[in-house]
Amino acid sequence: MQRIRLRYAKRGPMRFTSHRDFARAFERAILRAGVPIAYSQGFTPHPKVSYASAAPTGVASEAEYLEIGLRERVDPAQLVRALDAALSPGLDILEAVEAGGGSLADRIDASAWRIELPGVPAEDARHAVEAFLAAAEVPVERLTKQGRRTMDARSPVAHLTATHAADVTPSEVDGVPCAILDLVVRQVTPSVRPDDVLSGLRAAANLKPPVPPRVTRLAQGMLTAQGDLVDPLAADREMAVIGAPSP
Repeated sequence: MQRIRLRYAKRGPMRFTSHRDFARAFERAILRAGVPIAYSQGFTPHPKVSYASAAPTGVASEAEYLEIGLRERVDPAQLVRALDAALSPGLDILEAVEAGGGSLADRIDASAWRIELPGVPAEDARHAVEAFLAAAEVPVERLTKQGRRTMDARSPVAHLTATHAADVTPSEVDGVPCAILDLVVRQVTPSVRPDDVLSGLRAAANLKPPVPPRVTRLAQGMLTAQGDLVDPLAADREMAVIGAPSP
């Protein structure tokens, strides 16, 4: 069985697609594209598809990952083209590589996010970020299936900056100031999401965006001591090059 790891994006209106809806759409795309997907054993066989750290509904992403098992070998580049053509615009397959060893989930322990705050001046956002980062702990509440839970929004945050308007192009949207937050959050249990960090900014400095923010996940991977994120597919690409036949 061949294992393929894919990176895909959720863009535009498709950011409102839930993880369950995407999973259904992806399984239909597999059938339409004629992908030789492998199935689990037992009374109710399921396609061998596993997902890693799906983004919340309503959030755009350039870095979602999944792995599929195939019963026949395929060319990853052809697989990208076939699946991308079978999915709706805005659900875009960006890359496929043959899986090396280990688990895809074990290569992801943090995410990088871009948060646009229309109507919020950059100076206000910077003051809120300073207050948030200065706090030892920022408790926030979130409604979960188990009821309301309190979590610390501060400790998982590895990096958070508010970009000065002069450093952003464009710095305004339709003439309205728009602060930009660059955020890196470590994976913890329970997970702390961008909306939890925004709740923390409200708790720490009363920052209240007048309109809903626009959130995009830019990257996922292993967070290094230097603060960089290591692409989870990098090791698979290296193995593919090493294993390529000589010309």
